[in-house]
Amino acid sequence: MRIYTRGGDKGRTGIHGGERVDKDDIRIETNGTLDELNAQIGIVRTLIPQEHEWQGLLGKIQQEMMTVMSHVATPSAIREKNPNQLSEDLVSFCEHHIDDLSEKMGENSYFVLPGGTPVSAHLHLARTIIRRAERRLCTLNRKDPVPPTIMQFINRLSDLFFTMARYDMFIQGNAEERWKSFLYKRNK
Repeated sequence: MRIYTRGGDKGRTGIHGGERVDKDDIRIETNGTLDELNAQIGIVRTLIPQEHEWQGLLGKIQQEMMTVMSHVATPSAIREKNPNQLSEDLVSFCEHHIDDLSEKMGENSYFVLPGGTPVSAHLHLARTIIRRAERRLCTLNRKDPVPPTIMQFINRLSDLFFTMARYDMFIQGNAEERWKSFLYKRNK
């Protein structure tokens, strides 16, 4: 089987269920952003040692991202036919890791400038891609409902990557570059 099909040469592509849509359709834009995120996570994994505790965490996120992408590629009218099951614990999975890392570092009450270490910088880049994916998901959700679990997971995932970026700086003993304090109080 060839990698190329020539089916997309005129700017259209297939989605789950056989429908063909424009390549700039919001469903394709959303999945393209999620795919970009998955590739960025792969870059982060190349920057940390194989025995690093985050290898398993990031690998699980990449696996879950593929399932999320399959659901985004599936119109809601036929989503029950999608054989890929979303994990029920995606949100709590992220929250658990956020809480664990935050407890080790202490509270963050300020904006930080992305950077510091290569790992931290790439985690921040992943976070910005996640935020773009979240915006694309919101647009898609107005056109065709997205499972709420996906919306919540992507939102928590950006918080997780922000926390991981901060934690990498913390364990390396590097001070974060602060911009300014948050002007609002976080609800707990």
